[in-house]
Amino acid sequence: MAGFGFPEVLVILAALVFVFLPFYRIFAKAGYAGMLCLTMIVPILNIIMLLFLAFSEWPILKKLKALEQRLDQ
Repeated sequence: MAGFGFPEVLVILAALVFVFLPFYRIFAKAGYAGMLCLTMIVPILNIIMLLFLAFSEWPILKKLKALEQRLDQ
């Protein structure tokens, strides 16, 4: 079995950047730890995390609602 050469390593690193960087930004902007992007590696967990992101109330939105309530008083 042959090992990985330099071009293969570059392709793998580029793929990791293009996969993990957007998810890192999404999790961070939602108010969660950006390192949750690593859950996208695990096959079933990635689907669960996407559903969690889609249907949960994000911490950043909770903070926004709290600020709006304080301003309304």
